[in-house]
This record gives sequence, structure tokens and C-alpha cells, in this order.
Amino acid sequence: MHTLRIGIVGYGNLARGVELAAARQGDIELVAIFSRREGVQSAGGTPVYTMDKLDAFVGQIDVLMLCGGSANDLMTQARDIGAKFHIVDSFDTHAKVEEHFTELDAVSKAAGKVSLISVGWDPGLFSLQRLYGEAVLPHGKNYTFWGRGISQGHSNAIRRIPGVADAKQYTVPKEACLERCRRGEQADISAQESHLRECYVVLADGANAATVEQAIKTMPDYFDGYETVVHFVSQEELDRDHSAMPHGGFVLRVGETKPAETEVIEYSLKLDSNPSFTASVLVAYARALMRLAAHGATGCFTVFDIPPAYLSPKSPRELRKLL
Repeated sequence: MHTLRIGIVGYGNLARGVELAAARQGDIELVAIFSRREGVQSAGGTPVYTMDKLDAFVGQIDVLMLCGGSANDLMTQARDIGAKFHIVDSFDTHAKVEEHFTELDAVSKAAGKVSLISVGWDPGLFSLQRLYGEAVLPHGKNYTFWGRGISQGHSNAIRRIPGVADAKQYTVPKEACLERCRRGEQADISAQESHLRECYVVLADGANAATVEQAIKTMPDYFDGYETVVHFVSQEELDRDHSAMPHGGFVLRVGETKPAETEVIEYSLKLDSNPSFTASVLVAYARALMRLAAHGATGCFTVFDIPPAYLSPKSPRELRKLL
């Protein structure tokens, strides 16, 4: 069995999840972690280096897992690091996926590398379910409901706002909208109409609550257009009541195979830990990406481009027999 050597860039919740997920895979070795911070200690004992040491690992790491935030880190990091390494990221700003793809595709092709973007459960596994549903039931509509759970990307975006000391954001599906879809209604329901965004925010000393609330509610690509509720809480309350990171959601395709014959496809996730599950998806796709590279591919890819069998450590024969 070939051992896949991976590295991690960043050491937040997602990166710690990748470290745990890699340890549970028999064919994957975590070589090193790279952080912008000095003195970082790995929970699993993996060596941690500062970012300026990254170039020394060219040839020693097969795939780098980029575990920064979508709002400020991944687009820049991917362009820089993708010129030297095969990379996987979890970029989740849906409105900018095509821009990110186009820039990284050029970088990866020029370097003879492969890169895989927007890996996780949404975008990622949920994206595949939407594709499958649309292909199987062309006469119908897709519906995606996220939550109830903490969004890492949205929480991180709030924390970057001046005046915010800490924050968590819950995405909450509106139950009435979800039930309409489950009944087979092809309703015109937008993501903005079918979700509530609930924010718990700790203000920095001297910050103005009204200014911070306005900045959150008008943030493009994250909160603008959604019903958004902002609760200001103490750090103690945030730590006590909102320290876990659950998430999940539902993808439905409501369609018809002939008039008056309604079919509903539903796929759901219920996650105790959003970052741990997302990390597990990243690790599986790192294996798939290297199989793509082994066939001579270069450039940028998404989950739509990956054969499902590439994700599994099992042989094609085992997959045919067991699954």
C-alpha cells in the first residue's frame, strides 16, 4: 500500500481535525504542520514549523491541506503554495468559487501540479447530491437547508469585523420551508428565505454595538439578504453555551418522472463536529487528488471531477464486491 504524505497549513479547528482524520487512515502519514504563529504545539505530536520553512519540504510532502479561512486566507495562500505543491482546500465562499478556480487553475497548470478546491460537505458532498438529483430528475428543483449548526466560515467572517472580540454564528433552517419540500412541493424558496442566521457576538472594549450589528447584517456573500439576529453576550457566556461545533443539513431534489408522479430525493447530515467531519472529507479527497495526478492530470479540480472510486483505499475489485 502506498503511503500518502500530507502536510497541513494553519492550525485551527479544521487543521486539528485533519490531524485526527489522518491518524485514522492506514495509508496516510502526516509529515508536518506549518503555522504563521510562533511556538505552536501539535496535539498529536506532529512537528510544527513556521511558514518560512515550507519550501524545504518540496518533494517530501505529496499534498498540502490548506486549512485557513475563506474570507481572508485561502485565495492568496492557494495561489502562492499551489505553484510548488499539490493542494486541497475547503474554500466555501460560493459566490467566488469560479474566480478562485480560474486563478488557481492557471497557477497549477503552469507548475505541473494538481489542486482541489471547495472540498468539505458544502461545498463538497452536498454539491454532489445536487448534481445527482438534477441529473436523475431533470424536471424538478434542488433545495438545500443548512443547520441548525455553527458555520465556521461565517463565524470567522464576523470575528474579522473591527470591534468584535469573539463570535459564533448559527445557520438555522426554517422548518416550514423544509416541510413543504418534503411534501413534494416545488416551491420558489430562496436560501435567504429559508434560513435564519443567528449570531452570538462578544464586543471588544469600547466597540459600538450598533455599528458592529450593521456591519454583520450588511456583509456581502455572508449575511446581506438573510434574516439575521445578533445577540451580544459576554465571553463567559459564549464559552459556556456555544463552545461545541455541531452542524448538518439537508439536500432535497423534488421532481417528477411524469405528470402527477412526484419523486423526492433527500440526503442529510447530522454532525457533532463540523470541523472534524469537514477534515475527514478533505483527507479522503487528498487520496483522490494524488490518484488524479498519477494519471498525468494538471490544473484545478472540484469534487465534480473526481471519480468516486478514487476516494477509497479499497481496490476496484473490493469496491465491486462490497459496495
